[in-house]
Amino acid sequence: MSESMDLDARIYIAGHRGMVGSALLRRLQAMGATQLLTRSRDELDLVDQSAVADFFMRERPEYVFLAAAKVGGIHANNTYPAEFIQQNLAIQTNIIHSAWRHGCRKLLFLGSSCIYPRDCPQPIRESYLLTGPLEPTNEAYAIAKIAGLKMCQAYRIQYGFEAISVMPTNLYGPGDNYHPENSHVAAALIRRFHEAKIAGASEVTVWGSGKPLREFLHVDDFADACLTLMQRPNAPEVANIGSGHELSVAELARLIAELTGYTGRIVFDPTKPDGTLRKRLDTSVMDTIGWHASTPLRAGLLEAINAFAASRH
Repeated sequence: MSESMDLDARIYIAGHRGMVGSALLRRLQAMGATQLLTRSRDELDLVDQSAVADFFMRERPEYVFLAAAKVGGIHANNTYPAEFIQQNLAIQTNIIHSAWRHGCRKLLFLGSSCIYPRDCPQPIRESYLLTGPLEPTNEAYAIAKIAGLKMCQAYRIQYGFEAISVMPTNLYGPGDNYHPENSHVAAALIRRFHEAKIAGASEVTVWGSGKPLREFLHVDDFADACLTLMQRPNAPEVANIGSGHELSVAELARLIAELTGYTGRIVFDPTKPDGTLRKRLDTSVMDTIGWHASTPLRAGLLEAINAFAASRH
């Protein structure tokens, strides 16, 4: 029998220090959750099967948010495909199995929009999964995430385990990764334009042609969507979560340049990969529930830029 989430139950957030996990933690704390379980990587290695099994046997979390993963942008996915597939398969397999085995009442698995075929129709519906080839630059990560979604479905079918899979669009906001090479596009551009402004650089080079279209969602909006699903009896087992609005990478670069106060030239490097040209998500499943993103892109980016700037001083 499906049920809504009990905020007084034991709730485990795997990956609570990451961008999504920390947003979920903030949201649950604000909602008054009383028994939040968190473990740092030093305290619990999620790749270690026996360590994860021992944790679930001892702590018996009743609700699980599986937000732990090895993540990165195009460069990281291209450079470390073995790590992306091995670590993500291990993390999600260990947690999903242990959650079911030790009586978890409901689990939410964080997927990714990159699981969908590179050239599928737009906007992308949940049913388009496995209907065509993946984007080669993040295939290892995507295959791991597809396996996680299918594992959730298999445990639901065979054991009646209530596991939900959510597919977010490009996320940004507090807790983002601003690594100079391994970050996603919004964070990478925020860092690049901020540093160019401070250095007085005459131009900034942006990877790719600038033509790909991207949809962006503030991570706090995404956390709100996840909580909406976990609190909803009979929630859909797979749901896309997006903002419903997209813009080109070139438009994003110009917007971030404006918001950081950078006035130099923007140069695009077409020798660098563009990735998927378009991947707007169809959000009709969440629309039916009545959930919609609430943070305008301009306001959300300005908040992220100010937070990044403050962290550099």
